[in-house]
Amino acid sequence: MERILILGRGGAGKSTLARRLGSLTGLPVIELDQWFWGPALEPTPRDRWVDTQHELIQRERWIIDGDLGVHDVLEPRLAVADTVVVLDFSLLRCAWRSIRRSSEGADFWRWVIAYRRRSLPILMDAIATHAPKARVHLFRSPRTAHAFLTVISTAQARYPSTHNRADTDFLG
Repeated sequence: MERILILGRGGAGKSTLARRLGSLTGLPVIELDQWFWGPALEPTPRDRWVDTQHELIQRERWIIDGDLGVHDVLEPRLAVADTVVVLDFSLLRCAWRSIRRSSEGADFWRWVIAYRRRSLPILMDAIATHAPKARVHLFRSPRTAHAFLTVISTAQARYPSTHNRADTDFLG
């Protein structure tokens, strides 16, 4: 695991998982929201975003968390990721987490609400098309994501000198 992509609906815990995984593996974490959204939550223009994203994914090792919904240009990240983690947690859980931390607009809420029905099938097709060799982990509950972190932690403890020994065949 050298290039890990974490995707999921708003409020699923992508950034939290990325930080925890980063601390276990030593991989640098890139939060897309920090690169994409301006100070007033205005999106980066598409052409500039494509260039910025291209620079980010050229790095040798990373964990990138973020799913930018309708603004996303996902294919370049998928093409270079060796591991894709998809958080498909319940709407209730994600909505609660989102309400607690943000003042998002209507577009964000439409995306969160319709994610499983509209966005997830498109996302899974994109993964199959653009990341056919990547290991894909689909987690439907925080418990399965936590189990994944436990497996990674155990692998890191067993093989501390080799950063890529955290590879697992764990499927949540």
